[in-house]
Amino acid sequence: MTLILVIVLFAGLSFVGMPLAFSLGIATTISVFFTMDVPLHIIVERMLLGVDSFLFLAVPLFIMAAGIMNRAGITTRIFSFARALVGQVPGALGHSNVLASIIFAGISGSAVADSASLGKVEIKAMEEQGYPKPFSAAVTCASSTIGPIFPPSIPMVIFGGIAGVSVGELFLGGVIPGLLIAVCLMVLIYVISVRENYPRDEKFSFGRAGRTFMSAFFPLMTPVLIVGGIVTGVFTPTEAAAFTVVYAFILGFFIYRELKLSMLPEIFMETIITSAVVMLIISVASAFSWVLTMEQLGNLLAQWASAVDNPLLFLVIINIFLLLLGMVMETTAVLIIMTPFFVPLAQTLGIDMVHFGVMMVLNLMIGLSTPPFGLGLFTTSKIADLSLEAVMKSILPFIPILLVALILVILFPTLTTWLPSLLM
Repeated sequence: MTLILVIVLFAGLSFVGMPLAFSLGIATTISVFFTMDVPLHIIVERMLLGVDSFLFLAVPLFIMAAGIMNRAGITTRIFSFARALVGQVPGALGHSNVLASIIFAGISGSAVADSASLGKVEIKAMEEQGYPKPFSAAVTCASSTIGPIFPPSIPMVIFGGIAGVSVGELFLGGVIPGLLIAVCLMVLIYVISVRENYPRDEKFSFGRAGRTFMSAFFPLMTPVLIVGGIVTGVFTPTEAAAFTVVYAFILGFFIYRELKLSMLPEIFMETIITSAVVMLIISVASAFSWVLTMEQLGNLLAQWASAVDNPLLFLVIINIFLLLLGMVMETTAVLIIMTPFFVPLAQTLGIDMVHFGVMMVLNLMIGLSTPPFGLGLFTTSKIADLSLEAVMKSILPFIPILLVALILVILFPTLTTWLPSLLM
């Protein structure tokens, strides 16, 4: 009874437009109050336990680091370097968009941060060169999915904290899938650009590439320092996030001198607000997940999994379910709620946890760009000053190519496990 009630309440509240955290919290509270013989304060205890992890301190720190780098002129330098590398390839600025997302992924670890920061620069530059704005917005939205796949990654920090999987291994496991997504997107951009005769950029020159590389050198070193430090054991993921904040401040204030002390209060406030939203979702999702656990959802799933003794079939079913969830729910909430149930089932079937974690995050990132409710669509439409319908229509050709990358990751676990096994 409680299981049905909590799910129906959550679905109903979400359908009428209530914010996710409140939908989860109200559904949990009503279900516990009316159908469970436990005191209400247990909800608060489960919420606190959900965020009581040193590892989760990395989340606000990575958010702050991205905010500092945004104000320090990093995004312009990254995009200029990406343009210099691409040269005169058909659809050059589209390729630059994807390449810049790979580089910025090593700084922000967030798809929304990628869209919000790089998107303004990329869409404006593409529009000035004659690209249709809907196409520019679609490329920006699709390429932003690389952010949480390439290290560092906030969703992978969350998955690692819940599943007890090495965050360093997850970071390394996302490198090849991130590059795979980039290649798939670039192939599609090339095909569309040739067909539509989209403009090319300036001819490639080593001089221009060298100048822009030197300008973007320190930001380019960010993922190397973060992942290298974690892999070698110099610092933990949380310490790596703190290091990134200090590194970003040094770049912006002392080296590029574009960061002003007067900007810090705004950066701190943005960090506080964004972190509060994320941590609230984590806490109420933890309480929601506890209710599902108490109502034996784990046992029900285990019985189902025992009938599905084929790991590949299990992954296919899980991925279809996650794609549907990812279209309507925020990534953090899905990870918090579903990871405790899916991980034991995957372990029973002998599925590697690094492979499963990277696959799960990749799947949910595709959901961010999938109509009709993907969060990335709303962010991009706002940045591009386009209607949501225009962005949805333009993103449709990119969804199948993202699914191709996901299918390859499902079929070939080595894409996610080879690099961690080599370096850790």
